[in-house]
Amino acid sequence: FIVLPRPTTTMATIKRISFLIGSIYLTTQVSGFAPRLDGATCRRTQSSLFSEAPAAASSEIKTDPKEAVKLFGRLAEKYIMLDASAGMCCYSGCSDCEFREPGGGYRMADQSSARPKWIPSYDHREFNSGKEHTSKWSTEIFTEGPSVTKEEFVSRLINMDFVPPLGGPYLAASAAGIDDETPATTLFDILAGEKEKLTKHRMGLQIKSLANGEEGLTWAHFSTAMGAK
Repeated sequence: FIVLPRPTTTMATIKRISFLIGSIYLTTQVSGFAPRLDGATCRRTQSSLFSEAPAAASSEIKTDPKEAVKLFGRLAEKYIMLDASAGMCCYSGCSDCEFREPGGGYRMADQSSARPKWIPSYDHREFNSGKEHTSKWSTEIFTEGPSVTKEEFVSRLINMDFVPPLGGPYLAASAAGIDDETPATTLFDILAGEKEKLTKHRMGLQIKSLANGEEGLTWAHFSTAMGAK
């Protein structure tokens, strides 16, 4: 409580008391809004800032588009077989057709292109009609079994024939030699993750994942994965 000054108290004393009361009130209000400056708060803030930076840097991949297209032109193909169930469609516009898209279009059984356009997500696919297709990567990379090391993957990929693909900077076959193995090792790391070996099954799954669920990996998605934009 505040003791009121006696009648005999001088005006100077009253002013000093009023000043002290005001100072105490102001200090109390300011301290109520002031942020904590204890060590725990500072350490927590610094830790969150530094923990985010390395994650962003480690996930960044950069590849020269010309080097990336050298790989894509070795792996991509002119022909791809899509969902095997679509091979049973008669394409006659049946209203209850299970093979049609929600918008009314068809899920085509297969597609072809004048230039290599897709890296198939499968190693081998066969329709009930008897039509079948084996992907180039499955036979030319996995030549001795269902898995390869990084060194085997890089060596066999480099030695695959290059055909100018659909997408990316144009390169003639004569200009598509690979001297720098870094992009090929980067691709292995993307496909294999933390594993020392890449299996045929995992490569197919990763290709489909990079293609956002599509049956074939096109240049648009391949170049994004390789940081070749």
